[in-house]
Amino acid sequence: MTTEFILAGFGGQGILFAGKILAYCGLIAGKELSWLPSYGPEMRGGTANCSVCLSDDPIGSPLVLAPDALVAMNQPSLDKFAGAMAEGGVVVADSTLIANVPDIPGVRMCALPATAMAEEAGFKKLANIIMVGKLFAETRFCAEDTLWKAMEKCVPASKAAMLEMNKKALTLGMDA
Repeated sequence: MTTEFILAGFGGQGILFAGKILAYCGLIAGKELSWLPSYGPEMRGGTANCSVCLSDDPIGSPLVLAPDALVAMNQPSLDKFAGAMAEGGVVVADSTLIANVPDIPGVRMCALPATAMAEEAGFKKLANIIMVGKLFAETRFCAEDTLWKAMEKCVPASKAAMLEMNKKALTLGMDA
């Protein structure tokens, strides 16, 4: 079984970090995986997206052309990738920054105000982690303990103080 994800938003929203968490989930679970980042020349404020593939079989190409799941953290990202969704896929959209969440036949749309939720909870920079939590709740792309282990691996030692906040943000998304 292969699951293909696209995570997309503005630079600085933590899109690549969120994709790294998914990739680590695959690594911990013993799956074949690919993580392919893509971002514009601007480090902050430009576009950023990453493709993640998790598979039981070798992955032929890291390019994701028809994602099974899309995390969209802004309107341009949703507009760019929503039309390519695989039948039966799921879109998790940040409704704080996305005014128009379209209905796509055969695709489940899940909108939550992740940026607003993060600010209200005091996790200003963790809307991306709330979105990963919601993606997990909607797709169960790995075992829950694998997700927690991946989070622990991805938060660097230099930011160890942020681990608990990241875990709370993940839970917030899972419960949304």
